Amino acid sequence: MENFNQQIQVRKSGANILRKPSIKEVEPAIVVNNLTASYGDHHVIREVSVEIMRNHVTAIIGPSGCGKSTLLRCLNRLHETVPTAKVKGVVAFNGSSIYDQHTNAIEVRRQIGMVFQRPTPFPTMSIRDNVAAGLRVLDDPPKGKEIDEIVEMALKRSGLWTEVRDRLKESAIGLSGGQQQRLCIARAIATRPSVLLMDEPTASLDPISTQKIETLIDELREDMTIVIVTHNMQQAARVSDHTIFMLNGELVESSATPIIFASPKDPRTEAYVTGRFG
Repeated sequence: MENFNQQIQVRKSGANILRKPSIKEVEPAIVVNNLTASYGDHHVIREVSVEIMRNHVTAIIGPSGCGKSTLLRCLNRLHETVPTAKVKGVVAFNGSSIYDQHTNAIEVRRQIGMVFQRPTPFPTMSIRDNVAAGLRVLDDPPKGKEIDEIVEMALKRSGLWTEVRDRLKESAIGLSGGQQQRLCIARAIATRPSVLLMDEPTASLDPISTQKIETLIDELREDMTIVIVTHNMQQAARVSDHTIFMLNGELVESSATPIIFASPKDPRTEAYVTGRFG
């Protein structure tokens, strides 16, 4: 489906922010350089520089209010949707700045999708239409049978197909909390983003639903870069390849997950992952 995989072009500049490498090498999908984000005069994150590696799961950890979710929202320009919000610095996706004046924010969000802490199914739409919602705003949206194929693919990848295939015309509100969250993931991956951002996606779920989401994350990393904010240290250790620790709006340490949890360089990181504060 060529149209389904169409590339985003940065308008006017001609740069292609959806360019994918020919081979899956360990290289950054997103590079953040000296990023500062604020609400009015209140700085939430300060001069953060970090690389998000392609086809890896990166966990962002830290106490409440440290800037985790704000950093996540800056990665696909959701931060700027809040009144008084400001961003300084560079976020480069596939080598091009997403904050360039010629880059369309909506097109960026198609390729850097987002799943929120609480499931957000559209209450007036059926299960099928929820999954297909993002397809409507594509430059050349799929139609008819092609939509059904994409919906089925997304529901299968989210592990929800066998549970809802006979209920596709029913309201999404009738699903359980865990099912609604997997539906939101299916909606996010239906447009085949390169990156999926997840803001505490299992915080309100029971252990069984949480396990299903974590299994799904492990499967999606095969062809997608995932960044997950979590307060659960065990979850970060289980699902991520790389971990970022933030404190008071600053990046304290960024390293491979086994290093962060077994031999961190900064004593503040050790204190946090061992439960001495936070």
